Amino acid sequence: MKVKQLSVFVENKAGRVSEVTDTLGKAQVNIRGFSVSDTVDYGIVRLVVDRPDAGLEALKDAGFTVKESDVICIDLPDRPGGLAEVLKVVADSGVNVEYVYSLIATFVVINVGDVDRALQLLRGQPVRLVSQEEIAHI
Repeated sequence: MKVKQLSVFVENKAGRVSEVTDTLGKAQVNIRGFSVSDTVDYGIVRLVVDRPDAGLEALKDAGFTVKESDVICIDLPDRPGGLAEVLKVVADSGVNVEYVYSLIATFVVINVGDVDRALQLLRGQPVRLVSQEEIAHI
């Protein structure tokens, strides 16, 4: 079973990822999972959404360069080594895994240039910060 992924190419500057997510929100497209990778000049926002056709159209209409591709989504066993077991099946066959990211979780990791400043800005906002201890006890 294939799942549609949207890859959005954005300039690596403040606010661009926010513009992507805002565009999808305004189009009533719900993000189920995402990954952001970057280089010095640009980034790629990879998304799995509930309505990929509507998401693709909204992003293109907003002027983004977007590519749609097929990916695989699996429901991993929630135990140590669960991901490794699945990836080994693919690797042992000689198929290269290019990247992996998670879906349908409310915990999101954000890598920023100034972690302390970002934490200061987020305190008092309608967002709950998650500790390492909490992650260990999920």
